[in-house]
Amino acid sequence: MIWVQAALVASFLAFASAGGAVLEYTDGNFEDLIQTHDIALVKFYAPWCGHCKKMAPEYEKAAPKLASNDPPVALIKVDCTTEKTVCDKFGVKGFPTLKIFRNGSPAQDYDGPRDADGIVKFMRGQSGPSSKELKTVDEFEKFTGGDENVVVGFFESESKLKDSFLKVADTERDRFAFAHTSNKDIIKKAGYSDDVVVFVPKKLHNKFDTNEFKYDGNYDTDKIKNFLVHETVGLAGIRTQGNLFQFEQKPIVIVYYNVDYVKDPKGSNYWRNRVLKVAQNYKRKVQFAVSNKEEFSSEIETNGLGERKDSDKPIVAVLTNEGKFPMDQEFSMDNLQQFVDEVLAGNAEPYMKSEPIPDEQGDVKVAVGKNFKQLIMNADKDVLIEFYAPWCGHCKSLAPKYEELAQKLNKEDVIIAKMDATANDVPPLFEVRGFPTLFWLPKNAKSNPIPYNGGREVKDFVNFISKHSTDGLKGFSRDGKKKKHTEL
Repeated sequence: MIWVQAALVASFLAFASAGGAVLEYTDGNFEDLIQTHDIALVKFYAPWCGHCKKMAPEYEKAAPKLASNDPPVALIKVDCTTEKTVCDKFGVKGFPTLKIFRNGSPAQDYDGPRDADGIVKFMRGQSGPSSKELKTVDEFEKFTGGDENVVVGFFESESKLKDSFLKVADTERDRFAFAHTSNKDIIKKAGYSDDVVVFVPKKLHNKFDTNEFKYDGNYDTDKIKNFLVHETVGLAGIRTQGNLFQFEQKPIVIVYYNVDYVKDPKGSNYWRNRVLKVAQNYKRKVQFAVSNKEEFSSEIETNGLGERKDSDKPIVAVLTNEGKFPMDQEFSMDNLQQFVDEVLAGNAEPYMKSEPIPDEQGDVKVAVGKNFKQLIMNADKDVLIEFYAPWCGHCKSLAPKYEELAQKLNKEDVIIAKMDATANDVPPLFEVRGFPTLFWLPKNAKSNPIPYNGGREVKDFVNFISKHSTDGLKGFSRDGKKKKHTEL
């Protein structure tokens, strides 16, 4: 028995050292070794799989961070082209398939992010209590001395704020690392009492930001969540695929360069400090962020910076509700400030992907990137707009009905329009996640588009437009019935 355990440990160490922090298990050892972990994430993959190859470096980067977590979280991989018994046992049918195991048994499918930062945050949220209780100064210093922002609640006694803090920890554990304490020595050392504080890792400390963000609100859970999301990234936060939810406010200035606080902390801080110096002039007006060029390579293209992506200096895009504004000038603090001022003053031209403006228009108006503002937003008419994709089956089914609707209403003060969302940039006001997506824009409230979720027969559209048209329709009453000629 002792020999078997020793063999297993040796096997475990061999796979750990051979594959880095990610452990590689086989048909021969999976069943025994998986039992050694309280919690583990297992990736079932195939070497030829494109999605697996893309995820592999992120998985490797996440593994050491989770291995040092308290409690540790193991990241494991199984090659299903050779280890068919294990993969068949757990019903693997596609790659990669990810499953969370607890105490050796499959607990749930993994449906979290696939970037390193996101994997770490998600799996930390799955391990241990939602908020770790800190009982000694050493535990406090270890928790706040890591590589990520952490949230600590200081409570000398039971309170409504403590109750709310723990509720927030339960719901936000996938996005933030929480801990709390009532230890007098910790409270004395930290200098907080009945407070919620976010501690910034030392590697991100700078002379422009505080190193500790203190919550100043009451015990309202929504206010605590809002504080964590919007008030704790600093003047120019590190924006990653795993924390995009903290950078959704506009306008936002995104500065892309080779941000890497592991391999090049000095270089990362060099450029970030220059961004921070500019950002301090726009407090509460504009959000700033820095992002890794490689991690956001596709976003760089869509923001109009594709031709400048190989620059040895940072490249910049400003995102507003009016569009995307790539900075053409070489990066410098003066150029950055001048460009931000131009965008805010409305003196910069947004970048947009666009088809050519149609030479002629039919009953269904065709909107493209270059004519959207004039055709849709500036028109003194109500608008029904469809965002579609040419390959979408539902869009193809809708097309003849949409044409019939436009023909039926071609004498009305209503525009029936469509836009190919794959060939044109969708304006930021519109959230399009599937096809077709339709919005209703009243002529006096174009800045507040209303999602259309009604039926997709012609009569459904007519009934909706009749009811919601700003001035009423000439040919239809408010209930969608056709007016008699004497009513016209």
